[in-house]
Amino acid sequence: MRKVLTTIAMLGALSTPAWAAAVMDVADLVESQGPAVVNISTTTLARRGTNGMSPDMPGNEDMQEFFRRFFPGMPGMPGGSMPDTPSHGAGSGFIVGSDGTILTNAHVVRGADEVIVKLTDKRKFTAKVIGTDARTDVAVLKITAQNLPAVKLGNPDALRVGEAVAAIGSPFGFENSVTAGIVSAKGRSLPSESYVPYIQTDVAINPGNSGGPLFNMKGEVVGINSQIYSRSGGYQGVSFAIPIDVAMEVVSQLKSGGKVSRGWLGVVIQEVSSDLAESFGLDRPRGALISQVQPDGPAAKAGLQAADVILKFNGKPVENSGDLPRMVGTVKPGSSIPLEIWRKGKAQTVSVVLTELPAEEQVASKSGKAYSRGGLALAELTAEQRREVGIDYGLLVQDATGDALRAGIRSGDVILAVNNGKVATVEAFRKAIAAVPAGKAAAILVRRGDGSLYIPLKISAD
Repeated sequence: MRKVLTTIAMLGALSTPAWAAAVMDVADLVESQGPAVVNISTTTLARRGTNGMSPDMPGNEDMQEFFRRFFPGMPGMPGGSMPDTPSHGAGSGFIVGSDGTILTNAHVVRGADEVIVKLTDKRKFTAKVIGTDARTDVAVLKITAQNLPAVKLGNPDALRVGEAVAAIGSPFGFENSVTAGIVSAKGRSLPSESYVPYIQTDVAINPGNSGGPLFNMKGEVVGINSQIYSRSGGYQGVSFAIPIDVAMEVVSQLKSGGKVSRGWLGVVIQEVSSDLAESFGLDRPRGALISQVQPDGPAAKAGLQAADVILKFNGKPVENSGDLPRMVGTVKPGSSIPLEIWRKGKAQTVSVVLTELPAEEQVASKSGKAYSRGGLALAELTAEQRREVGIDYGLLVQDATGDALRAGIRSGDVILAVNNGKVATVEAFRKAIAAVPAGKAAAILVRRGDGSLYIPLKISAD
């Protein structure tokens, strides 16, 4: 028995230092880099307009006339101005320049009238939003201060799956909270995000962590914590971070030009399955299959066709269809890029001159597969997406802002019907919305997760 206990004790002694070292690394990391992590609070004023009561509400006519006659112009009453109602939000960020340059998520500061940055030493500053990029969800802030502590930046490409990482942020408003875990995967593509190769981790991330840094054990920032995958709305073991090199490229463009310019190819693509690879004569499933070429786009001018499979972009292999948008997006508009494509059983090279990625509304107008109005950007489900969600029709919500966001529609929802009429195509949705009388709401049947719900959507006049 003594020998057994001795052996166990020796094994424990051998294994403990590795875990202890990891814990010590996190403690040292927090001590050295924590002061560069900030808490962000926002205030947004909801403009209420001038109607204290809606004339559409039955029974309100006499009450409105009463207030109109005896309390003219009274705030909150019919005909009077409604006070702006403030709403508050919170998130995290981190200092990347000692001059007061701060990074966070675009969704943390979107639409905010006031952004307050709080440091670990309790100092508070009103921040200026230098710029935001919705496609990568990156925002750059600036506060007026000097000699601030700044984080060290690392190389996300050097991360290994299984490597320990840590996050600092303000989950649920608990400032400067630290969580740790490992890298679960790299280069993840999310359904509504085409330009970010996300770092997937199991680090606990909750509301308020958004925009905070993800550190490696060297104390270097390798990502911005941005999203979680959850059926409950809280952390369930799957978190996603924007690689810091992607974010810093956005920072560079926002600070120099005030906007982010990306290359645009002008194609709709899908994954190459094993069955499709066999039918096309490919040796294995790889590349990005072109399902549609947008008229007058760079691909159309270069002679690309539907059913072409893009195997290489600028000499780099395209293993999955999700790789291509990121590759194209990083190229400067106006660049001539060689593509290796697979057409009718043979590989060939085509040169294409990329143009600047248009705004989402412009892309939508050029493609019969997309729709954008009232803050709602939709695309028809691909065959792979239909299999994934277990339905044979529907429209994927790629982005929800404005009217759609206020109604409660979210990115990632699948729209099934409008006013009980099934919508299998974007054109069907467009016609159904156009048939809704002005000022009335349409009943939108939405598939969210494993359940479905109706959402009333009233689209403002253009």
